[in-house]
Amino acid sequence: MIWRSGKASKVTLIALALFSVLMFVLAELTATPQKQRSFEKKLQAANLAQLAQQAIKNYSESIGLKTDPENDPYLTGLIGQERTAITTDRGVVTSKILAANPNFAAAFVDLLIDARVKPHDTVAVGMTGSLPGWNIAFLAACKVLNLKPIIITSTGSSDWGANVPGLTWLDMERVLRERGLWDFKSFAASIGGSSDNGRGLSPEGRDLIKEAIARNGVTLIEEDNLEAGINRRMDLYEQARAGMPIACYINIGGGAASLGGKQNAKLIPPGLTKHLAVRNFPIRGVINRMAENGLPVIHLLNVAKLADRYGLPTTLADKPPELGQGKLYFREKYSVTSTAVLTLILGAVLFVFIRVDVKHYVFRRRRPLQIQASAQGGKNESL
Repeated sequence: MIWRSGKASKVTLIALALFSVLMFVLAELTATPQKQRSFEKKLQAANLAQLAQQAIKNYSESIGLKTDPENDPYLTGLIGQERTAITTDRGVVTSKILAANPNFAAAFVDLLIDARVKPHDTVAVGMTGSLPGWNIAFLAACKVLNLKPIIITSTGSSDWGANVPGLTWLDMERVLRERGLWDFKSFAASIGGSSDNGRGLSPEGRDLIKEAIARNGVTLIEEDNLEAGINRRMDLYEQARAGMPIACYINIGGGAASLGGKQNAKLIPPGLTKHLAVRNFPIRGVINRMAENGLPVIHLLNVAKLADRYGLPTTLADKPPELGQGKLYFREKYSVTSTAVLTLILGAVLFVFIRVDVKHYVFRRRRPLQIQASAQGGKNESL
């Protein structure tokens, strides 16, 4: 084999670059959508979450509440008001709208599977009224995965959450049970807000929340300070598990007792944490204490960050998100065989045109023909 003595020409290099692009395009054409793990469970959970949202919307309309298309553009019925007597904190309406995406139920299926929960496992949950879309999506995931959640709720809500006195999260919870979507119910509930005992709310607001807790038949947690509220919750979880092990702790929202305060909410990473770092937390909330007991914890608070992580919309669109679309459900999978063959072809072509003296083999057959033609011409002249 004759090796190239000099560098390849610019024309050759350009041709090889174009050929490489062609091989890349052909490899891309081999990609086909591949269902992600637990595809059926994820789709089932998202559909169930959507049905639950519709049930809440129908109920809210039946009691005379109107859906505001400006602040609830997808008409979910889950977006409350900016400020009511039971509003505990500031909130961003866009986050509440994004959290009402039923596809989050599929993301929560993923998180629970990553936490290695199994059917019939007991999980402890601390939620608030601030993100009813996430509450619904999570319970839909629990239903599909056949889990047993022990729920303690901070009933108050930040702006735009379940902050309508006649339609708190506990009322929504009851409606979903009455509609037969699932039978999950909060085991106990606090007022919520600062210190988890209604600090910052008016006496009227505290009374309205207590009425909601009473009419839904839920045990009231009413302690003098946050530390006592955390201890009470731990005792209630211990009582409710009835000897069964707790497989995971899940926090939804910014509940003071669940997280231990706003500073802790920033220190705890969103999503699943199997070994929560030991840090100088101002107060060790329920989530810290559960982690200290060796449990994986799931922290659900930053809507935009989790949406981005799971390929869900992070900005509002003109129409509601479609179920079963995106990387939660499908990933592009390439044909390994075809890609390997194309790679070998590309490698062979590059090797031949860069390392081998191609001109020698292309033109060596032409030279004898030229010599023969010249000799034939000379013979004719002599004649």
